[in-house]
Amino acid sequence: MRVQLPLINTVHGRSALTCRFRCGDACFHPAPNTSSNPYVGDVIATALSRRSMMRAAAVVTVAAAAGTAGTVVTAPSAEAAAQQARPKPTGKAARGLRFTPVAPNTADTVTIPAGHSQNVVVRWGEPILRGAPAFDPDRQTAAAQAGQFGYNNDFLALLPLPGERGRQILVANHEYTDEVLMFRGYDAADPTREQVEIAWAAHGLSAVVVEENKKNGALTVVPRHHLNRRVTATTAFRLTGPAAGSDLLRTSADPTGRKVLGTLNNCSGGTTPWGTTLHGEENFNQYFANAGRATDKRYGIGTGASERKWERFDKRFDVAQEPNEVHRFGYVVELDPYDPSSAPRKHTALGRFKHEGATVRLTPDGRPVVYSGDDERFDYFYKFVGGKRMKHGSSRAVREHNLSLLDEGTLYVARLTGDSPALEIDGTGKLPADGEFDGGGEWIPLVTATAKGAVSHVEGMTADEVCVFTRLAGDKVGATKMDRPEDIEPNPHSGKVYVALTNNTNRGVGTSAPADEANPRNANKHGHILELTERWNRADSTTFAWTLFLVAGDPEDPATYFAGFPKDAVSPISCPDNVAFDPHGNLWISTDGNQLGSHDGLFGVATKGERRGELKQFLTVPTGAETCGPLVQDRRVLVAVQHPGEISGATVEKPASTWPDGPGKIVRPAVVAVWRKDGSDIGV
Repeated sequence: MRVQLPLINTVHGRSALTCRFRCGDACFHPAPNTSSNPYVGDVIATALSRRSMMRAAAVVTVAAAAGTAGTVVTAPSAEAAAQQARPKPTGKAARGLRFTPVAPNTADTVTIPAGHSQNVVVRWGEPILRGAPAFDPDRQTAAAQAGQFGYNNDFLALLPLPGERGRQILVANHEYTDEVLMFRGYDAADPTREQVEIAWAAHGLSAVVVEENKKNGALTVVPRHHLNRRVTATTAFRLTGPAAGSDLLRTSADPTGRKVLGTLNNCSGGTTPWGTTLHGEENFNQYFANAGRATDKRYGIGTGASERKWERFDKRFDVAQEPNEVHRFGYVVELDPYDPSSAPRKHTALGRFKHEGATVRLTPDGRPVVYSGDDERFDYFYKFVGGKRMKHGSSRAVREHNLSLLDEGTLYVARLTGDSPALEIDGTGKLPADGEFDGGGEWIPLVTATAKGAVSHVEGMTADEVCVFTRLAGDKVGATKMDRPEDIEPNPHSGKVYVALTNNTNRGVGTSAPADEANPRNANKHGHILELTERWNRADSTTFAWTLFLVAGDPEDPATYFAGFPKDAVSPISCPDNVAFDPHGNLWISTDGNQLGSHDGLFGVATKGERRGELKQFLTVPTGAETCGPLVQDRRVLVAVQHPGEISGATVEKPASTWPDGPGKIVRPAVVAVWRKDGSDIGV
């Protein structure tokens, strides 16, 4: 029996506090994309409806619950209907998912399956650099924070450390700061310079060596290791690619347009086959004030003061004084964790938008392909196909070559289409002449960069304009509007690409496309996951097919779909965010903003075989927290517990959570490792 738990001080599944500090109340502003480009909900709903009317005998809902707008019932394809009706498989769960699922709950802790143990690997404020002091919440300084683990850990990567047995390099994003949960007596209307400078130092990235305890599976920090590093909002970065040096990127502090201080709002990311990490700058818009241009509006940059008031202490955050500084954020950042003296790079060739992350696979001839979603209602998802081949080896020359791989290549944006003439696709659900609708799509080129220069493929825009105003380029070429495209991950076993679409409660609201029988995704509050198969399964293909893999929500709701797996045997899930794969090819999904009343968590789902679609919850996170990371190794799962205690009205003095250190201690974001008590592989 499932118990529906009450939502706690949330708005659209997130606390109002989260909306303020993480994304600048993005859901309460009009969607920046006002283009007439097609909306993916229409494409999905029409595809399922049309195919079903010819081929399905049973009528089953396969689109997300309509929320407040009423559920629309459509039928899936014959294949999907057969899967939906198939009996529950007997025997064991898919290899990698053989654990007892955690029940939905609202416990203020990390809840894990029976037979497993956990430890906190590293917390906000723990010293990782030489000379950094122990954390003291009442005696914080910017200098101390610059040597300590940053705030609100998100993306995680673990890289091997040759020559040091049992050790790895942990790299973490620090997306944003919750000043009201960091400082006693914080006055949001009048922050101090010291508080602002501490926040600058708490943003960015951390690289820290961790060591495995062979006896119990725990990971612990190796402090003062020579590879440990902090990157903050004031660290020097290199701008690379087609827009580097452009007039659009030059400021009074940097007339070259090639050097920028800091990285902001790093959300998810990825690791590269050449041993670096990628980090997506997401909601950078919220840090800037006093904007007014149409290009600023398209990126959601406000016309008044910013939430944190940073513009009072550094004019680069004031668009009126430094109009180009904002153009220097919103990129994919690359870090070399093996060289702590190297300057991180911002790759303009991968475009400027709200990058949720950046994940990589190689073409058959060894060129990198990077997938990235633009996390905004009605925005797009992209891929970059590199023009140079990766080299193997560890020499300085090889590493320098590989660090330039993301500067040359072609940036594409996705357009989802069908196989029928446009006039036959009228949104009413009327069958086209061929009697079916198959999902497909194409990658539309935006800009190509080579060693000799860059060429724009967008009429009326130069190459550097495409790289700096990538959203506008997507508008111009007719990219398909998506429901907050977040993490995009290629399956290393099958090559299929999975796109997490978190939600879009604006669907069917106001002037947004309305719901009807052919478009059941009105007020999409639970989200869904698309599965893309690129032509010939090649990463450099310019066409693909798509299918709906998972439509989130309570399995007892007929308007949910789990790849055809019997719904009485799956865990409820809402708002998919970050995704990852385990060594067996299962997709693991972390959630953000659960609309089912329980805390966010981490889920594993089989992607192949008779158990395809079997989804099981592995853990839940504490009150107010979001599940980030995640990393799934043979014998260990890591998650980043982000913004615990982030509930409306919570402060240092009135905490909503006491995790991870208990009553009387300040709440602290942290990284958690989970392993089996018997030392065996996870889920086998």
